[in-house]
Amino acid sequence: MTPRILLVEDDPVTRAFLTAAAEALPARVDAVDCLAAARDRIRTQTYDLWLVDANLPDGQGAMLLEEPQRQGTAVLAHTAACEQDTLARLREAGFADVLVKPLTATALQAAIRSATANDEASSFDVAMPANDQAGALPLWDDAKALTALNGQRAHVDALRGLFLEELPATRDTIAAAAHDRDLDAMRASLHRLRASCGFVGAMRLDATVAVLHGAPDSPEALADFLAVAQDTLSSR
Repeated sequence: MTPRILLVEDDPVTRAFLTAAAEALPARVDAVDCLAAARDRIRTQTYDLWLVDANLPDGQGAMLLEEPQRQGTAVLAHTAACEQDTLARLREAGFADVLVKPLTATALQAAIRSATANDEASSFDVAMPANDQAGALPLWDDAKALTALNGQRAHVDALRGLFLEELPATRDTIAAAAHDRDLDAMRASLHRLRASCGFVGAMRLDATVAVLHGAPDSPEALADFLAVAQDTLSSR
């Protein structure tokens, strides 16, 4: 039987990647971008699995675990956070497992197979990229992107196109939050951006995002991020 999956993810690049990877199993995927849309779906459709972003624009993904329509449905969380205490809290909330973004299509598919087959749960935590100096990294790592997308060059090109379309608005949102000293808003946007960077192999931008996320009040880190974002946009 082809599993039917509800994917809840607000970032369009990540949503496109996760949808393509899951559909390649094969699986039927309904993708939405917020809790409200997810609730509308589960009221009228039964799913074999929910893949839920831990942090969404209208609340925490764990809130869906309380929905009466769940009725034993397996639910996996996915997040760009890699801190062990954060991952432990998500599992304690009731998620069957936690997938750390960026992850490869193979890892996602293995997690889906395990969850829908009721196999013993496995941990699919994926180490985040090291925070090397941004200047020593390439703007684009084709090998990393191809690995994430099972060698499908067309998928890499499509996701990078979407990534570059979204990047100016994301950059401006982060810059505005920095100007307003809204550190929580900055971190939320940087968190989503880092997952997208990993999927498309935007290595230098990923490094500056990681530094700025750790020091959102640093003018130097913000300047580095803005410069590398512009370099990334100018590279295609």
